[in-house]
Amino acid sequence: MSKHSVTGISGMYEHIHRIAPDFNRRIARAAAQAHNEAEFERALSNAIEQVAGELGVELAFRQEYTLATGRADAVYNRLVIEYEAPGTLRPNLGHGQTGHAVRQVQTYLEGLARAERRAPDRLLGVAFDGHYYIFVRYHEGHLIIEEPLEVNPASTERFLRALFSLSSGRALIPGNLVEDFGSRNETSRQVTRALYNALAGHEADLTAHLYEQWRLFFGEVAGYEAAGGKVRHRRELRGFAQGMGLQPETVDVPRLFFSLHTYFSFLVKNIARLVLQAYAGGALGATPLTTVANLQGEALRLELERLEGGGIFRALGLKNLLEGDFFSWYLNAWNGEVEEVLRLTLGRLAEYNPVTVQDDPHSARDLLKKLYHYLLPREVRHDLGEFYTPDWLAERLLTQLGEPLFQMPRPGRRVPPPNKRLLDPACGSGTFLILAIRALKANCFRAGLAEGDTLEVILNSIVGIDLNPLAVLAARVNYLLAVADLLPYRRREVEIPVYLADSILTPARGEGLWEQNRRVLETAVGKLPVPEVIDTRPKMERLTAILEEYVRGGFATEVFLARCRQELPDVAAHPESETVLVELFERLSDLHRRGLDSIWARVLKNAFMPLFLEPFDYVVGNPPWINWESLPMGYRQQTAPLWHRYGLFVHSGMDTILGKGKKDLSTLMAYVVADRFLKDGGKLAFVITQSVWKTAGAGQGFRRFRIGQDGPPLRVLHVDDMSGLQVFEGASTRTSVFVWQKGQETRYPVPYTYWKK
Repeated sequence: MSKHSVTGISGMYEHIHRIAPDFNRRIARAAAQAHNEAEFERALSNAIEQVAGELGVELAFRQEYTLATGRADAVYNRLVIEYEAPGTLRPNLGHGQTGHAVRQVQTYLEGLARAERRAPDRLLGVAFDGHYYIFVRYHEGHLIIEEPLEVNPASTERFLRALFSLSSGRALIPGNLVEDFGSRNETSRQVTRALYNALAGHEADLTAHLYEQWRLFFGEVAGYEAAGGKVRHRRELRGFAQGMGLQPETVDVPRLFFSLHTYFSFLVKNIARLVLQAYAGGALGATPLTTVANLQGEALRLELERLEGGGIFRALGLKNLLEGDFFSWYLNAWNGEVEEVLRLTLGRLAEYNPVTVQDDPHSARDLLKKLYHYLLPREVRHDLGEFYTPDWLAERLLTQLGEPLFQMPRPGRRVPPPNKRLLDPACGSGTFLILAIRALKANCFRAGLAEGDTLEVILNSIVGIDLNPLAVLAARVNYLLAVADLLPYRRREVEIPVYLADSILTPARGEGLWEQNRRVLETAVGKLPVPEVIDTRPKMERLTAILEEYVRGGFATEVFLARCRQELPDVAAHPESETVLVELFERLSDLHRRGLDSIWARVLKNAFMPLFLEPFDYVVGNPPWINWESLPMGYRQQTAPLWHRYGLFVHSGMDTILGKGKKDLSTLMAYVVADRFLKDGGKLAFVITQSVWKTAGAGQGFRRFRIGQDGPPLRVLHVDDMSGLQVFEGASTRTSVFVWQKGQETRYPVPYTYWKK
């Protein structure tokens, strides 16, 4: 292969994928033939140099590089390699020579960081003996030592990607993304302003209905009715709007937030595209981002329409990464200003090297969280109830569950069978999910599971739900990044188990004479009914797929019913169900004829998903802290029966309506999910306001520790009172953490730990 025959980052990774098996065989030969470390190192250096020549990459190679902390065997730009004689390393980090090799890598990383004034987080080290790779890095000041990886084509491909990616492109890390795409960046301000302006003039079309449905979701998840007034008068918001080139006195705050969410969504989808292209190469069937950034006019709009439709990702076997969300509206409001700013954004993003996500998998979960973190001023985020769970707190909750599968493996600890399931019912961007995936993946590998088996275990074991459309998108992409290295080994289409739904308020059963035999979902386009016989996940998935196909195809109602009778036998057995299906189909068909149909069948599928989930062994999370009086009036009325059912209302009459007692939505979520989603004997661990443990009123109802009047008891295993700490950045919240177990009585005194600085 000639030196210049491989071009671009995607081309480089496709070439590495092709040659990895052969390179792996060269490693095996070198390990078998070398008599000592020096011979093995020489053989590998020659092999690496040959690949660099094929790729046309100039590697900054330093051999026997002297540092203040010792002499490193080989340094390639930001990668340190510590060669060991073949057969030296073992799969156990507690092994003496293995531990010594890791300590050597650590000292060389520290020495290289000092010598070249680099941040330690930007360096990568590997101990290597031809039989095992051990990757070593720093993350936010903490040393991360991965479990030894057996040398095989997959691990060798990872080694080669790391080696050459550290010499190519802009690193896909949180700091760079914030610098290039945060709200203080001029291009970001231009994009937000262009989207804000493009929303004008869309009062009755699909864009308007998508905006209204987003407001319904966002209002419930953020308590916007009460927070909105406070936010509008924030000095920080006025300054923020002015920085966007908008008039602070007249800015439409929800419209501004919707524009910001659309911008963030656009970034997230294209980051996912960028990363998947690196992993899948030509298999993704997508135009490289560098090419997309140079498209003009309708050609660019059509390429983005392919992205938003999700077809690019479905080609790789990802069923639901994008499901036609609320943020593709800009394609219908396309104009010259929108085109120009989106092209600028794509051009900058195309400069990034996506495989740096794999260089430091621990930073991957921070990518989207930190970027979203900097979209709005801190005070505005806090008014909207947006507090991000720090990793240390999330890791503590996972540890307190006491399940080894969801904790990083420790030397000498046995890995139990990977048959436990975990749910985060308010998953946000996925902090708990990604930490759990990281631990479960490591435990599966340690137990000897193959990559395909590990992927199946993760997808069946770790599930998230959230009501914020943007959070669900971010969580799905974060989930994807966490398992991206396993996707080449998938055995079926992958559905990322993160759902846009309400963990508290599932679609309600009809109660009136004309609403029986159905469940009803309230949406911005009216009530959407579903027959009660559609009572399993496969049935719902089949129904929504048929709906989409037949609504968009313009089929007659009777033709639609015939297909349902054929593929959904329960419908044929219950004639009253056909009446409901006719109503649903004709409602969606009418929306389609008026240009208002885009996502409603998929909204239905997601909203019903909580009804079909099997109970979990563990529930963990940081539920929304929203006072009753901050909830939209409609949501108060819909959830009122639940507050009563679980004994959380200790007031009555107007006191209840007015919200006396400062009831918090987090308390309701704790009881609802313990009832619906937690197995008997299962454990729930939540972050919650400390006031529930000591106050009268709402706290008194919470402390009943029983589901309903005569349901199973809930045993409080432990409470951490962190009210004396500043747990969330820039916010003085009275925070606590608790764990309870379903089916056991609480024993007093309850273990209660007060944390101090």
